[in-house]
Amino acid sequence: MVRTHKDLNVWKKSVDFVTNIYGVTDKFPKAEMFGLTSQIRRAAISIPSNIAEGATRKHKKEFRQFLYIALSSAAEVDTQLIIANKLGFLESNKKDELQLELTSISKMIQGLIKTIIT
Repeated sequence: MVRTHKDLNVWKKSVDFVTNIYGVTDKFPKAEMFGLTSQIRRAAISIPSNIAEGATRKHKKEFRQFLYIALSSAAEVDTQLIIANKLGFLESNKKDELQLELTSISKMIQGLIKTIIT
């Protein structure tokens, strides 16, 4: 039984993902601190944050909307990983590893959306 957002595996996994993103982006050029580094971190943080905010809402329809926002943030991070790789900030194997993790999170979010009846 889910009591809070902290009981959701997708929330736990997305928090771990944010930690990984911070570790990776810490190695980005310092000139990118207010550019791609900041953008990818904010998008990654948005995933578990929207799951948490949605889980506290009174109506299931609202929860679903926040899950869709989290899903959109995951797509944003995916795009930013590709850009970081093309700019030479992120090695292909690390990009692929993070994208696999992100794909898993996205599928979990989609599954949760399907279980929530409006």
